Amino acid sequence: MKKPAVAIALVAVLVAAVVGSLSLLNRSPKQSTGTSTSTASSKAPPSADVVATDSHRLQKSPDGSPVLVEFLDFECEGCREAYSFVEQLREDYKGKVTFVIRYFPMPGHRNAMNAALAVEAAAQQGKLQQMYSTMYERQAQWGEKQTSQAAVFRGYAKELGLDMAAYDKAVAGPSTKARVQKDRQAGVKAGVDGTPTFFLDGRRVSVDSTEAFRSLIDDALK
Repeated sequence: MKKPAVAIALVAVLVAAVVGSLSLLNRSPKQSTGTSTSTASSKAPPSADVVATDSHRLQKSPDGSPVLVEFLDFECEGCREAYSFVEQLREDYKGKVTFVIRYFPMPGHRNAMNAALAVEAAAQQGKLQQMYSTMYERQAQWGEKQTSQAAVFRGYAKELGLDMAAYDKAVAGPSTKARVQKDRQAGVKAGVDGTPTFFLDGRRVSVDSTEAFRSLIDDALK
């Protein structure tokens, strides 16, 4: 096998392992992890309110296209691992699937809310995707810290060229926090108890491989 083929195979194996472990990562303490659902499923009834009119869309496709929603926590290592896979899906299904992200900061992560506030403040200036990517690509620098990383996030905002007065006002403003909490409340209502959690066309999906995930999307496209 040529070296490029080996590299591709290793990446595929890694991504499959990541997706297969999503149901066990960053779960709420209230949820038992003794058993997990790791089979592809799209037969569950649609969950209400997983997408709102103001939900952030990383990528929008024509009306009627499948909608993939991810409830995420920027400090969640599982979400960081899923990030590269989601980015690949966005590329593969460009113009065919709408990708939505919703904030779900977990209480066990000291800077999850700070990170969400920073991303939302950036979104208010049209830099959602840039800050979203920065958070995951640099998570190793700030994640799992027990002190506030708000200053670090402010540095990211400067690098992105944001209006810093507007950024500071947004981060400190109650409406920005309310926007984040609105997403989290919608997730709780839909049964989300950890991150990352995915919904496809309003139905929670659980998969054990990248192929199963793609199969669900392909079925939704038919």
